[in-house]
Amino acid sequence: MTQNLIWMEKHRMKKLQLSGYSRTSPNGKLDLRRRPVVRSPSMATHMRLVLHLLLLFIFAVQEVRLVCVNVASDKEATVGGVMKLTCIYCMKREEISAETKVDWFYNGSASDYKRLLIYQYNREPQEPEDARMYWKGRLTWNGSKDLQDLSISIINVSATDSGTYDCVVSRFFEFDSFKHSITEKITIELKVNMQASVDTAALYSEIMMYVLLVFLTLWLLVEMIYCYRKISKSEELAQDTVY
Repeated sequence: MTQNLIWMEKHRMKKLQLSGYSRTSPNGKLDLRRRPVVRSPSMATHMRLVLHLLLLFIFAVQEVRLVCVNVASDKEATVGGVMKLTCIYCMKREEISAETKVDWFYNGSASDYKRLLIYQYNREPQEPEDARMYWKGRLTWNGSKDLQDLSISIINVSATDSGTYDCVVSRFFEFDSFKHSITEKITIELKVNMQASVDTAALYSEIMMYVLLVFLTLWLLVEMIYCYRKISKSEELAQDTVY
C-alpha cells in the first residue's frame, strides 16, 4: 500500500513537472507557479521574414526604369531565316520630345554598289513607293514605341541580301522658337550563309548559365536544410532548459 502511494505521488509530481510547474519551492513545499517558457524563433517566423524581404525586393524591382543602351547588330544571317537589323539611337535627354524620321538604305556589295531606299519611318512605318518589288513585303518594322530602337527585320533571307545597310536617323527638336536637328548614320555589314554557323561564345555562355543555375539551386537547398536543423536544435535546447 505504501509503495503504491509513493508511486502515485511520483507520477503526479512528474506530470506537474512536464506541464511546466516546478517541483518544490525553497521551503520544501510544492510550488504550483508556472515557469516562463522560453521559445525560440519558429519556422513560421523565418518564413514570414523571407516573404517580407521578397515583397520588398519585388517593389524595388518595379521602381527600376528601363535604360537605353546602344547595341551592335548581328552581322550574319542564314538563308530562309529571319534577320533583325538592329539600329538603336538613344536620346540623351528623355524629357525632351523630338520628331523622328528613319531611312533604311541598301548599298549592295563592294563589287556591285547601288544605294536603294528600302524602308522608312515617318510618323509611321512605311515602304517607299518607288521601292523595288524585290523588297516589298519582306521588310517589317521591329522598333520600339519611344523610337530609340529603330530596327527592321528581313523575312525569308536570301543569298543576295548580303551587303551594306545604312540606318539614317534624323531627329528634329523644337524649344519654343528654337529648332534643331541631328542626323546619325549606323552602318551594318550583313553576310548571308547557306547554313547556320555555330556561335561557340554563345554556346559556352549558355552552358555556364545552366551550371551556375544548378549551383545556386543546390546552395539554396543546403542553406534551407541548415537553417531548418538549426531551428530544430534551438527549439530542443529551449525545451530542455524549461524541463
